[in-house]
Amino acid sequence: MPDKLEQNIFATVCYYDVLKYPLTLFEIWKYLMVENYQENIEKLQARIHILDIANCLEKTFLKDKIENYQGFYFLHGQKALVSERISRNKLSEKKYKRILKVVRFLRIVPFVRMIGVTGRMAMKNAQEKSDLDLFIILEKEHIFTGRILVTLVTHILGVRRYGKKIANRICLNYFITTSSLEIRTQDIFSSSEYFFILPVFGFACFQKFQKANSWIEKYHKNYSSAELPALKIIEDNFLTSHIRKIGELLFGGKFLEEKLKKYQINRIMNDSRTKNPGSLIVADDDSLVFLPNPQGPKIFENFKQRLREGK
Repeated sequence: MPDKLEQNIFATVCYYDVLKYPLTLFEIWKYLMVENYQENIEKLQARIHILDIANCLEKTFLKDKIENYQGFYFLHGQKALVSERISRNKLSEKKYKRILKVVRFLRIVPFVRMIGVTGRMAMKNAQEKSDLDLFIILEKEHIFTGRILVTLVTHILGVRRYGKKIANRICLNYFITTSSLEIRTQDIFSSSEYFFILPVFGFACFQKFQKANSWIEKYHKNYSSAELPALKIIEDNFLTSHIRKIGELLFGGKFLEEKLKKYQINRIMNDSRTKNPGSLIVADDDSLVFLPNPQGPKIFENFKQRLREGK
């Protein structure tokens, strides 16, 4: 009978196998999942040492189910995922340069406080036709004005995703405010999505976001807030901050926010995609989320299927 840690390691490799994402030893340790995620986290050991992970991977239960190649661990028969991940990592680096160019403009947009990368790009697992998912935090009481301005700038730059224009385009489907930093959908999919989130601008705000979402520890035992920004993060400066502040003076009126709120909610609620079965659509003063075909439920079902097959 495998012990608790072995079960957690197997669950971790299974989950990321669904995402076609083989893991290094360090990544298994960092993203270690709680197999029985409904169990009281206080009953579990707060932190696991990476050597404990390495030792467990040599035990019979896991050796019968998990292979390793070139430093990556994956379920038996999935060796091809290693070369896929390496090629996708290289492709993601190229796409990330495109994001940096766009964010240099978006940082001057009024009410923008943080911009992060989510989805495949955050995992450096992008495909050729992948879009570029951005997660944006806006100043409270200005979410509708901020979203319109961000959308306008990306459209002018010719990088906004819409219609059939998808590959390498900026996808703007998730906005929250500085007063609503805690993610509402708190499940196993969201825990991984926001553990991987990669801040590109607004690191101080990102740290507040991480603290507000400490619930991720329920699913990932080694979750912790970042203390230092990534090397490629885009910083604010005197010029960009002042341009943004001038824009906030020009567009900060409550009347404009209310008008744009009415306009956007009307459009979102009348969009045919909003009525898709299982869609996740939120439009209020704290969040603007537009996910007509969320992937979380599908990934969760595939994950549970892999666990059942492996037991």
